[in-house]
Amino acid sequence: MQRAVFIDRDGTISEEVGYINHPSRFRVFPYSAAAIKLLNDSGWLAIIVTNQAGVARGYFTEEMIQIVHETLKQEMTGTDARIDAIYYCAHHPSVGEPPYRFDCDCRKPKPGLIRRAAAEFDINLAESWMVGDRYSDIELARNAGVNSAFVMSGYGRGEWEHQRQDWHHQPDLTANHLLEAVKRIIEEPVGKRT
Repeated sequence: MQRAVFIDRDGTISEEVGYINHPSRFRVFPYSAAAIKLLNDSGWLAIIVTNQAGVARGYFTEEMIQIVHETLKQEMTGTDARIDAIYYCAHHPSVGEPPYRFDCDCRKPKPGLIRRAAAEFDINLAESWMVGDRYSDIELARNAGVNSAFVMSGYGRGEWEHQRQDWHHQPDLTANHLLEAVKRIIEEPVGKRT
C-alpha cells in the first residue's frame, strides 16, 4: 500500500482569494512546488482534495476548475514536481440546482474524496496525512482516518487564533505553511505533534 499527503488547494497550495472564477486569480504559493517535489522524491503520493462549490453557486463552471487545475499542473511540471491526482467536489447541500445541489459524501469534511483516492491508488490511510488551512480539513482527516496537519497560510492563522478554542479536535501537527508541514511529515514518525 502507498502513503499519501492529501492537500487542500485554496489557502494551502495556492493563495486564498475567494472563488477562483478566472485563471488569472489563481496564484500558487512560492514554496508549493518544493513541497510537492519533496513528496515525489520521498515516495509519497501528492493528492489535492478541494471543495469547489462555486459551481453549485453558479459562479463558474466545471470547465473553469479544469482550466485552473491544468494551470497548476503546468506550473508544477516546470519545477519537476508532480501532482498525482486532483479530486474536487462541485456540490453544495442547499444552494444551486441539481445535479450540483446535492448532499453528497465528497464535500469536505465528509471523507468521500479521500476514500475514492484510497481505493484508486491503494493508499494506507492510517499512514497518510491531510494538510489544510481550515478546521474542516482537520475534521476531514478524522472522518477519513488520516493524520491532520494544519497550516497558518490562507485562513489558517485566523482560525487558529480566534476559533480553535471551539474545535472538537486538534490537529496532529501545526506548521506555518505547506513546505514546513511536508518536511515534518516525512522526517518525523507518525504520532501526536505540535
